[in-house]
Amino acid sequence: MICQNIFVGLPETMRTELVRARRELGWTQAELGERVGLPQEHISVIETGKVVPRFDTLLEIVRVLGRDLLLIPRPLIPAVRALVRGESGDEHPMYGLDPDEEADEA
Repeated sequence: MICQNIFVGLPETMRTELVRARRELGWTQAELGERVGLPQEHISVIETGKVVPRFDTLLEIVRVLGRDLLLIPRPLIPAVRALVRGESGDEHPMYGLDPDEEADEA
C-alpha cells in the first residue's frame, strides 16, 4: 500500500481575502502578526498556504481583520454569493449599510 501525502490547506479564496483585508487596513504581515501574537514569518506561510493555522488562530486573525467566518449550508452558497455581490455584481458587505442609508443617518 502506497501512502500519499495530500496537502489540504486553506482555500485560496480565503487566503486571498485575508491578504486583501490586511492590505485594506494598511498593515504589513509583521503588524498583523503583532496584533495576533505571531511572528511575521508565520503570517507569511499562512497567507501562502504553506501552513494551515489552528482553528483558534484562524479565528483570531479573522477577528483582528474585522471579518467573520460564517457556516453556510452548501446549497445556499450561490444565493449568499448573489446577495454579497448585489444586482450590479459589485461586492459589498452583507450586513453593512449601503451608501444611501449611511447618508440618511448622518
